[in-house]
Amino acid sequence: MIRLSRLTDYGIVLMSYFAKTGPVQMLTARELAEKSGIPLPTVSKLLKLLSKSELISSQRGTKGGYCLVRKAHEISVAEMIDVLEGPLAMTECSSHGNHVCGLELVCPTRSPWQRINQVVRQALSKLSLADMAGDLLLPVLPKKLLNIVTQEERV
Repeated sequence: MIRLSRLTDYGIVLMSYFAKTGPVQMLTARELAEKSGIPLPTVSKLLKLLSKSELISSQRGTKGGYCLVRKAHEISVAEMIDVLEGPLAMTECSSHGNHVCGLELVCPTRSPWQRINQVVRQALSKLSLADMAGDLLLPVLPKKLLNIVTQEERV
């Protein structure tokens, strides 16, 4: 199974909250933990990583917090995955760097895997943080839909 780590998933969730508030408004680690339901230590760890990679910036002080460095539509999903997970690679031979596979020189599937990796990367590069936060960016759920959601929660 090809799956992103939970930390990467959580990191993109946090980035979605930044997309909702815009590039100017500051959010604290505590606010993000409360909004997202992600434990505060995990939020703090992710914010440090995202800040170090310059996807978000931090400001100290009483009115401090974190905010996006760029607009949400300028940050790609591929970029966030690279920061949180490392470079995208479907197989060892499709990653950049030292390959350790002994079959690499005679492998009949090396080239197709590299093409698959390239296609997946291109698709993720075309998706932006704004796309991922799309549902969060909607104004308000219509009352009719909100009632349905509330009724399902009661069951």
